[in-house]
Amino acid sequence: MKYGMELAVVALIIVFAGIFLFQDAAIRATGEEAWGGADDGAADLIEASGYEPWIEPFWEPPSGEIESLLFALQAAIGAVIIGYIFGYWRGSRKTA
Repeated sequence: MKYGMELAVVALIIVFAGIFLFQDAAIRATGEEAWGGADDGAADLIEASGYEPWIEPFWEPPSGEIESLLFALQAAIGAVIIGYIFGYWRGSRKTA
């Protein structure tokens, strides 16, 4: 079979996507947030302990979408930098 590994990878992607979509639908049916992270739980525990922050942030994104956009932009810039470093490293090994 010429494309055996590719078909296996596509099948795994489909299975994992199905599992995540099924879990998301099941959780949303109960009315809870679908993929709440550990940050939310930690923030709730810290606030419940009575902690008062020393300073406030000087700028807060106007919405969650902007915050996600900035996070994705930061990840993309980091990926470009890491890719450039690995490419430079691999290119210099080939010419040596």
